[in-house]
Amino acid sequence: MLTLEQIDVYYGNIQALWRVSLGVEGGEVIAIVGSNGAGKSTILRSITGLIKPRKGSITFDSRRIDALGPDEIVRRGVSMVPEGRELFPRMTVLENLELGAAYIDRAYAQTAESQEWVLSLFPVLQERAKQQAGTLSGGEQQMLAIGRSLMSRPKLLMLDEPSLGLAPLLVAGVFRTVQQINQEGVTVLLVEQNVRQSLTLAHRAYVLENGRIVMEGKGKELIADKHVKEAYLGL
Repeated sequence: MLTLEQIDVYYGNIQALWRVSLGVEGGEVIAIVGSNGAGKSTILRSITGLIKPRKGSITFDSRRIDALGPDEIVRRGVSMVPEGRELFPRMTVLENLELGAAYIDRAYAQTAESQEWVLSLFPVLQERAKQQAGTLSGGEQQMLAIGRSLMSRPKLLMLDEPSLGLAPLLVAGVFRTVQQINQEGVTVLLVEQNVRQSLTLAHRAYVLENGRIVMEGKGKELIADKHVKEAYLGL
């Protein structure tokens, strides 16, 4: 479904990614793990077209997308839940959800159906439907951010640090929901600092250090790896 081939990415004159290659098959949950500043979010920003690689290629559904704008990439079936949620705080829960489908023809035609699906995933949002997004708790805001991205009916859902700032009980709930979304047919690319939960959930994973992929493998295999244990699990 998604292939990155030897991409180099820069912020101005500062290189953030070096020859990064990875692949995502349809139906998988893929995790990218690493420490702060390793370049995890930069990979997602490159896929969504927010920043352009200077070298290499990005292919989605057998088509190059690295020269496309973010709006066209979303229309092709890629959606991202950004770090920090980036909701519209003075708009209601339903208005935020509706915006997720508003500018994508195939998604707009399914707005009512998609909204019903999202509210079934997050029943608390049904209770808060007419409440302003800015008045929700952190966990509820994260649910809304995920729901808004699902309104575009993505083939690939990318999540950037979905557990950031949440209590452990809420974090577990977010991961359960990601698993459910995947089981309902959405491919998932997950960037997350919670290494143990990410690798437990993921079919496969990539370890990113200083802008370079240094390891890849099945999630459960990486949990057992000595380097991963020492560097990320504190074992």
